[in-house]
Amino acid sequence: MSAQRATASATSVRYGVLAGSVAALIIASLLGGALGSVAKAACRAGAWNVGVEQYQAHCYTDIYPLYFGEGLSAGQVPYIGHHVEYPVVMGAVMQAAAWVVKPVTDPATRGGEFYDVTVALLAVCLVVGVLATAYCAGRNWRWTGLLVALSPGLVLAAFINWDLLAMALTMAALAAWAARRPVVAGLLLGLAVATKFYPVICVVPLFVLCLRAGRLREFWLTAGSAAAAWLAVNLPVMLAAPAGWATFYIFNAKRWVDWGSVWYFFQAEHWPVLGGLSLATINIASAALFLAACVGVAVLALAAPRRPRLPQLIFLLTAAFLLTNKVWSPQYVVWLVPLVVLARPRLGGYLIWQAAEVAYFYAIWGYLIFVTPDPHASGAVGPGLYFTALLARGSARCCC
Repeated sequence: MSAQRATASATSVRYGVLAGSVAALIIASLLGGALGSVAKAACRAGAWNVGVEQYQAHCYTDIYPLYFGEGLSAGQVPYIGHHVEYPVVMGAVMQAAAWVVKPVTDPATRGGEFYDVTVALLAVCLVVGVLATAYCAGRNWRWTGLLVALSPGLVLAAFINWDLLAMALTMAALAAWAARRPVVAGLLLGLAVATKFYPVICVVPLFVLCLRAGRLREFWLTAGSAAAAWLAVNLPVMLAAPAGWATFYIFNAKRWVDWGSVWYFFQAEHWPVLGGLSLATINIASAALFLAACVGVAVLALAAPRRPRLPQLIFLLTAAFLLTNKVWSPQYVVWLVPLVVLARPRLGGYLIWQAAEVAYFYAIWGYLIFVTPDPHASGAVGPGLYFTALLARGSARCCC
């Protein structure tokens, strides 16, 4: 009986330690969310209504202006009443938050409440994303989770847009795959793709690794479940408002090169040969370069003497996508942080990359002050410093 009591006591201690560690990660995630909210305090106090001040305070967020810009403040339903430039799950979340704040009568106050409700939801997503990443990390789960929860780059970018929602779904899908739940992983992955299109990248490494390991049945279960989940949430919108549903895809095809991307550097600096390319040429070149990266990652996964881990390959492809894409917004760091800590968890390289992300975060807002037609605005960052920060952010990825 004493041996049984000792075993029970040891088990109780282990569960207690586990529960304490999980609680610590939840608290760290909430702390990270709170710090992200504090970083946006100047905008929440009204700077988002005063033009350049939101850049001077480094607090810009899409959430508040899009409440008005996407017709939510006027009661328009995404895709049906107004053509929203985001995938359907994100549109549904925007609509849900708009319904919550509908009883507020003053539009300006209602916009602030919409932001608050959205931030609360995204804070929950951060907790989910941290716990899912920790689960995927295995024995190093505690400090891996902390690196995500308290990532400086993630904290600063957490509430610029709704990217935390896609990150949480993506990492939950990877956690389900690690737990050998292919159908659940597929359902979560399908919802992630219906939230932000980048998680579709996961399909390529998943197929190649399953091919190498002889686990194609699990791959098809996951891919089929993902397709079913994506179709289940997209089909009603496709049928009810086909033009509104297609806006996201048309918008991205027609979108010009934007701040943060290497293409913007080429265009703005007018490099010989590369400067002045047409949008169609850039679209083709971007797709071709990313396709080449997919082939390269597939060859690496099949030929490597030791089978790579899934997060490593997903990180490589996601990084390649951002390097070749027309757009590289500051909030995209939210996609990368959990993949980086799972792919190659080396603290030195991680800190160098985070420093580059933080430097770029401040540089972009200073650069937007520079391009704003306000000669009296302070805090501007000129093209030289801005493009240095842009290239440093891309180069720092090699340190991870």
